Amino acid sequence: MKFLISGGGTGGHIYPAIAIANALQRKQPDAEFLFVGAEGKIEMEKVPKAGFPIQGLWISGFHRKLTLRNLMFPFKLIHSMWKARNIVKTFKPDAVIGTGGYASGPTLRMASNVPTILQEQNNYVGVTNKLLAKKANKVCVAYDNMERFLPQEKIVLTGNPVRQDILELEGKKALGYNHYQLDSNKKTILIIGGSLGARTLNDSLRDAKSLLEQEDNIQVLWQCGKIYFEEFKNCETALLANVHLTKFIDKMDLAYAVSDLVISRAGAISISELCLVGRPTILVPSPNVAEDHQTKNANALVKKDAALLVKDVDAKKTLIQTAITTLKDNTLSHKLMENIKPLGKPNAANHIADVILELVKNKKG
Repeated sequence: MKFLISGGGTGGHIYPAIAIANALQRKQPDAEFLFVGAEGKIEMEKVPKAGFPIQGLWISGFHRKLTLRNLMFPFKLIHSMWKARNIVKTFKPDAVIGTGGYASGPTLRMASNVPTILQEQNNYVGVTNKLLAKKANKVCVAYDNMERFLPQEKIVLTGNPVRQDILELEGKKALGYNHYQLDSNKKTILIIGGSLGARTLNDSLRDAKSLLEQEDNIQVLWQCGKIYFEEFKNCETALLANVHLTKFIDKMDLAYAVSDLVISRAGAISISELCLVGRPTILVPSPNVAEDHQTKNANALVKKDAALLVKDVDAKKTLIQTAITTLKDNTLSHKLMENIKPLGKPNAANHIADVILELVKNKKG
């Protein structure tokens, strides 16, 4: 079997794509894979590292604000459609899978007469996936009530696929304390803002020195992001004995294993991981994403008392105090843990792989 997979632009699109490929490979060891990504984006590095070949399209997003870069968009789109058509024609896939990102649109549009599957991570469907869903055979989703945006007969509730190591946290706590040089006798707040970091989360930590230096039994593992590290490494908060600043989290499973509370942006894959990890969680949705979908993702948990939400505009004043208060409130912490755990879907990648293989089987005969 041959599988063509397109997704990228951010880790939230590429990690699910890789997880689906790994699940298909476990079920079909002789299968061939080809990824299609956007030139210059994260997938062009991450996919080869995961052991899969990839081809790049000359494509980028259309900016909603008037900009000179938009003048190039029609040319990029035409070029990408032509190249995607040639890739599909040459590779001859048995199925095409799209997980979102700039390259998914041209790739899936050119996959006529081939079973196509969309994997929608968010609680809100963007314009591109709404259009692609009209021709897709199935759309694998992570949230209930997605018939608001998608044809009901095409929806399969699978959850979001996540990295395998996140599913295996048992017995890793001691390793985590040692790896990140943390005190096993203190409660740990884990703050994650994605690989690039999050300005609001970083500013909130920087302004919380007086709060944190009073907390002898609390420590912070603070992932600030590589673009912010030089700015924050010498701030007074970062120099506190109970604050551990790092550019990025190289062992996410170990970081989750030692955490007693997590502060995070509300990207779809981050939320899916947090549901599986089952820690008390405070979500700070980014206001800088299309259709404000992070707030919609977060509210899906908040409505079930499975997480707390702090608005981006309020974070500097209230975020760290909310985290400390929640960590000390055993009743609230327990309620959040009990409500978030059932929302995790550990078999999402395998479920999606089964949907794909069933479509291929039906197509062949």
